[in-house]
Amino acid sequence: MQLQRLIDEQYTRTPFYGTRKMTYWLGEQGYRVNVKRVRRLMRQMGLEAIYAKPRLSVPEPGHRIYPYRLRGLSIDRPNQVWSSDITYVRLRHGFIFLTAVMDWYSRYVLAWEVSVSLETSFCLGALEWALQLGQPEIFNTDQGAQFTSEAFTGRLEARGIDISMDGRGRASDNIFIERLWRTVNTKRSI
Repeated sequence: MQLQRLIDEQYTRTPFYGTRKMTYWLGEQGYRVNVKRVRRLMRQMGLEAIYAKPRLSVPEPGHRIYPYRLRGLSIDRPNQVWSSDITYVRLRHGFIFLTAVMDWYSRYVLAWEVSVSLETSFCLGALEWALQLGQPEIFNTDQGAQFTSEAFTGRLEARGIDISMDGRGRASDNIFIERLWRTVNTKRSI
């Protein structure tokens, strides 16, 4: 149990540690463990190294993909560009999904929602909440199925909002919300 607690604490500090780095770190702390044991414990705890993986945001077949409209755009006022994304938050006995809507100019989180599943409804809930505060000219997301769904894009189009989507594998296109997720996933203690 002590070993699992140590792994969990170190993982919270360094979520990019895989089994090899975690084994090395535990060895430096005086624990004699091998990679197989650390791999088994991390798997039991539902932990895996956070790193860029291919094709995490996959649109549903038939969903429309919109072009990225922010390249070279000078963001100089509030409500010019909003963005949204999804991450997961690790809890003691599992995890939940978190979505947020952020204003690019102020970096202010306008709305957020949590869910235990990746259904579109919680993303729509955050969007509706944010739209009560104002309306952007452009709304930027990744190409995930929640954001390419007819319900989500239809809501934006009905309000006359231009839709922008990151290119595939281009997490840096939505850098401000990715920085928020980095903070959320490394600075919390639940």
